Amino acid sequence: MRTLRNSLRSSGGILIATLLLFLLSWLVQPESLGQGAMSGMIPFAAILAIVALGQTLVIQQGGIDLSVPGVVSLSGVIVAYYSSSQPGFQGTALGLAIAIAFAAALAAGVINGLLVSKARVAPIVATIGTNALLYGVNLRISGGTPVQVPASLSEFVDYKIFGVTTLAYLAVIVTVIVSFIIKRTVFGRRFEAVGANARAARAAGVVAVNYQMAAYVGACLLYCLGGIFLAGLMSLPSAFQGDTYLIPSIAAVVLGGTSLFGGAGNLAATVIAAVFLTQLQQLVLTTGASVGVQFLFQGGAIIVGVGVYSLRLNRLTGLLRKLGAQGPTPRIAGGPTA
Repeated sequence: MRTLRNSLRSSGGILIATLLLFLLSWLVQPESLGQGAMSGMIPFAAILAIVALGQTLVIQQGGIDLSVPGVVSLSGVIVAYYSSSQPGFQGTALGLAIAIAFAAALAAGVINGLLVSKARVAPIVATIGTNALLYGVNLRISGGTPVQVPASLSEFVDYKIFGVTTLAYLAVIVTVIVSFIIKRTVFGRRFEAVGANARAARAAGVVAVNYQMAAYVGACLLYCLGGIFLAGLMSLPSAFQGDTYLIPSIAAVVLGGTSLFGGAGNLAATVIAAVFLTQLQQLVLTTGASVGVQFLFQGGAIIVGVGVYSLRLNRLTGLLRKLGAQGPTPRIAGGPTA
């Protein structure tokens, strides 16, 4: 929990922005904060948070993952089709389907990791190719026709504890686990070191390829988890249910303050940014704006996040250059010598 508290302390910017957004929602569209609206918003915010955590891992390694839609969609399709096609006890069939979904996500992560770390393929090219492959498998299984997920899965994601959906608690648990691994373990410190400077990490004896592989594998497993939850939430998952999670997952990472150049990332801030983006979408929907306006807001969020980071980077670079130009402080004549 100390790791989570430290992350929250460094998430002040996005946290304040999120609180201001809720205040604006209350002033402009109070119905967007109604009980029904919040009950609909929180589960989707939790799923986006889990997916965005995976994207954060990849971006920390200086990459970007465009296979998010394929993994999220395929996970839901596998759970729906394989659990309904297996005879016998429903719980056993669902468990087997979930295991198959995670195995497929693991394979996708390995493919992405090998292409990027071993074959030196650009992350955008590698992951968009994997995404196309996943959609091919997706359509081969489903034929584009949705199938109902088991009632037990839908009941699980719809269950509420103290009036709050189970998904919210699960998103917090996943955030704590991932944050602990990245911030409080030797593996995590090396993971961030490789992302910040892979060449320096290799010179220090760290096998950078292993951590790059781990980023893509871990990311795809998180996408899979989000896809399974989304399938349960939708009950009748579409073969293309993951399409709406690519841009928001990147926007959440950028707004959370993680550098697109890799290195240290703020996982708690990513989760808060996921809440911000979901509530922003909720606010836009209640005003009756079109889907195009929603994409404009999401694109604007990415531009603002990148712009703020670039401004900070330019200021830091300018300060370092200024200090370097000044040189060491001259010693006063006649003063004491070291």
